[in-house]
Amino acid sequence: VGVMLKRGMTTPPYMLAHLEAVAEVMRRPNVFAFIHIPVQSGSDQVLRSMVREYTVADFRRLADGLRAAVPDILIATDIICGYPAEGDRDHRESLDLVTSYKFPVLNISQFYPRPGTPAARMKKLPSHVVKQRSQEMTQLFESYETNSPLVGREERVWFSDTERKHGQTVGHTKGYAKVIVERDDSLLGHSAMVRLDSATKWHVHGKVLGEVH
Repeated sequence: VGVMLKRGMTTPPYMLAHLEAVAEVMRRPNVFAFIHIPVQSGSDQVLRSMVREYTVADFRRLADGLRAAVPDILIATDIICGYPAEGDRDHRESLDLVTSYKFPVLNISQFYPRPGTPAARMKKLPSHVVKQRSQEMTQLFESYETNSPLVGREERVWFSDTERKHGQTVGHTKGYAKVIVERDDSLLGHSAMVRLDSATKWHVHGKVLGEVH
């Protein structure tokens, strides 16, 4: 397989309506098993206040369905900390959601009121509360890593970038795990089988084994 496609961001309501079709696409050999589905909060009360057209149960059903249908899929998501309607319990529910799924990619942001939106007219939480919740979410995210199960496997990796500072060539597995190998510019734009030797939170170290395609 030469060119690999990567799907971008989508919303839970759209995905739930097309779950089987999306999973079928993700299983195709020329599509990375990666998808970005912003949940924003693990609290239904906060989601209602945000006027989101889905519940936490909807998101869980979607994530569970995708992981069952595409076992190596990487699901990325977003969490907003300190939304005006967010109480301590809501924040804990967001922490619980991240703990349950251990998202490999998690975009954490502090609430910022966009002019003209309903949230901009709501009373903001104290800044120290927003900062504390953001720190707690970041600490949780940094407390786990998801790449260890890949160690010892041999996977095809598609190479696309160079890390000049460390002398490495960067690629991704079908399941979009980031893989780094010793720099070899001839790999760029190609794929090769790689033995995955060790893992960190952010990537997997590997060694190219065979023929480059």
